[in-house]
Amino acid sequence: MPQIILTPAQRKDKRADAHHLDPVVMIGGDGLTPAVVKETDAALKAHGLIKVRVLGDDRTAREAMFAQLCDELSAAPIQHIGKLLVLWRPIPEKASTEREDTRPGPRVVKIVKFSKNGNSRPQVSKVKVMGNQRVTQGGEIKRAKRRVTSVKKTASD
Repeated sequence: MPQIILTPAQRKDKRADAHHLDPVVMIGGDGLTPAVVKETDAALKAHGLIKVRVLGDDRTAREAMFAQLCDELSAAPIQHIGKLLVLWRPIPEKASTEREDTRPGPRVVKIVKFSKNGNSRPQVSKVKVMGNQRVTQGGEIKRAKRRVTSVKKTASD
């Protein structure tokens, strides 16, 4: 997989974003093992922009690791400064399994009613609230009213 090519301005923005980050992957004396590549891929999926620390002293080996990581993981090389490598890859969007036209499902709500005189313990009860219901300020459950949409809005859709 080829690495992502960025413009210098985009790379500069990513470098600025990566400044405060800590390294999330460390490459030890064994070099670039499949486990390190797998862990780097997982970190890129989770964060998008990551720092990798290489513990070896050989600069040419670090540059080779940097290029190999970018090629294997189809990431963009952002910066190689000292023993730190900065990689970026866009975070993949999660597939949305829920439909937009569905209403919220039932949920459990904890209702706390305090005593009138303030000396005894508050009464705590857990109530199942359906999607079309709401809890009022006094702890009662009421049906939610349907929102009235404008005739103009429905006509334009």
